[in-house]
Amino acid sequence: MKNAKYTRVLRFCWHYWTLWPTLFFGVLLARLLSTLIDVAVPWASGALIDAVAAGARDNPGPAIRAAAIFIGIGAVFALARNFVAFLVNRLSARSITAIGREAFAKVQRFSADWHANSFAGATVRKITRGMTAYDTFTDTVLFGLLPSFIVVTGVSVAFWWRWPVLGAIVGGSIVFYVTVVVLISVYYVRPANVAAREWDSRMSGTLADSVTANAIVKSFASEEREDKHFAGVAHNWEWRAIRSWDRSVVSGLVQSVMLVGLQTAMLGTGLMLWSEGKATPGDVATLIATQFLINGYLRDIGQHVRTVQRTVNDMDDVLDFRDATLQVADAANAKPIEISRGEIVFDKVTFRYEGQSRALYEDFSLVIPAGQRVGLVGPSGAGKSTFVKLIQRLYDVQGGAIRIDGQNVAEVQQASLREAVGLVPQEPILFHRTLAENIAYGRPDATLDEIEEAARLAHVDLFVKDLPKGYDTLVGERGIKLSGGERQRVAIARAILAGTPILILDEATSSLDSVSELYIRQAIERLSAGRTTIVIAHRLSTIQRLDRILVFEEGRIVEDGVHADLMQRPDGVYRRLLETQIKAGEIAEAAE
Repeated sequence: MKNAKYTRVLRFCWHYWTLWPTLFFGVLLARLLSTLIDVAVPWASGALIDAVAAGARDNPGPAIRAAAIFIGIGAVFALARNFVAFLVNRLSARSITAIGREAFAKVQRFSADWHANSFAGATVRKITRGMTAYDTFTDTVLFGLLPSFIVVTGVSVAFWWRWPVLGAIVGGSIVFYVTVVVLISVYYVRPANVAAREWDSRMSGTLADSVTANAIVKSFASEEREDKHFAGVAHNWEWRAIRSWDRSVVSGLVQSVMLVGLQTAMLGTGLMLWSEGKATPGDVATLIATQFLINGYLRDIGQHVRTVQRTVNDMDDVLDFRDATLQVADAANAKPIEISRGEIVFDKVTFRYEGQSRALYEDFSLVIPAGQRVGLVGPSGAGKSTFVKLIQRLYDVQGGAIRIDGQNVAEVQQASLREAVGLVPQEPILFHRTLAENIAYGRPDATLDEIEEAARLAHVDLFVKDLPKGYDTLVGERGIKLSGGERQRVAIARAILAGTPILILDEATSSLDSVSELYIRQAIERLSAGRTTIVIAHRLSTIQRLDRILVFEEGRIVEDGVHADLMQRPDGVYRRLLETQIKAGEIAEAAE
């Protein structure tokens, strides 16, 4: 399983590395050359020592040449290393942009059910953490593990060729060191890192959940309760983070002990060779410089292994997003939907929410003729909102089919379907952008005159004049700077401007006062003329003039007709609902 995880991450990174093959292989070549130059530095220092020891004061030429070579190698190494950094900067920036763009696009296309069951803050944290992890992983491999492997291999081979005993000691010590470091990182440090990462995501999700719902927190004076809730989550992360960091410290201590052992073995063997006349003073200097070089790279190997392990874990979520199958996906040969009339047909539809034992709809059939204006009423949970979500194909049905102008919605491109269905939700959500941008979201190419006309029809113009910058006013996150009724009017203006052949209004007037509701009802009547319109309403006064009213109960239509006909039924569900609302309104007025 662990090997599969590493293989998965390497495939992922390789994909993005090779999107720009010239840049990537240029990095590899430049890194190889710069590392080989680094390996040559100890040998050049040894040659300089021997030149000084063997030369005469009146003939400094060989020593000067050796010094020039030593300085030149150091200068070339510095230039080469910085050149690699320039290349890696470009490769990483382009790759990170591609990863973020593709992860964002994939998450945007996950089903409404997936988003309903996920923390927005945690999702954002997972994507950004994965992007950062990729960057760290790339730097670690190209600047850490790759040159470390080149150095320890090159030094071991060079020593083996010159002094087999020393080569065997160095090579064996390095293999032992790397094996211990990997085992400690995988089996001791990694589990603690995973636990800390999971609670890091929970902490981000808790923060986002409370911050986005701050208005509710304030309304119930629940700041202290939220403080305690977050403190509990943070405490769970805290001790797991400390354990993770402590284990990294222990791992570092073990590495330090092993490096001291390697240093002792190398220097002791070098001195033995010198005493036997098999090594010159320059060779001993080379050995000392090489020992410092190897220690640096080996010490970093331990850190690199821990970093790779952490980044592999941190990339898990982005990889899960990338590899996930879309819950609601376009068919292989899906084509754009073509709506000329707007007839909607439910043909023996069966639908059950995931995790539910009972189907909400079973063999449900209904025809809404083109251009008909239909109201949906009934108690909460009766299936009204699900009805319009299935039209938009936010969920797939388990049986039967839904057709618009004869086209199965499961066989057309989702984007084209939703572009053809205008929606005014019960709780409209606005972007933290200008008022004009929010109104034009369904038609971003609309002119300012068209935006203002849609705003006038939805009576947005009644409050725009009081905004500091008019239509250029930023409305705040989720439209928080506007009242509920104002947000509702903006959503209606957005639907008016989009001009879709099918219009859905889900409690579109629920947040409006009586005067505004009258204005909106007039606007809806103009807007819905000649368009197939579905209106979900609890406030039944908004649907009395529609062409047809459907009364839902437990996923079934129990009454179907116009307002006047439904009111003629003495024990009818619709009549009972309306009379209850009228009585409730009279009681409320009397109480005032």
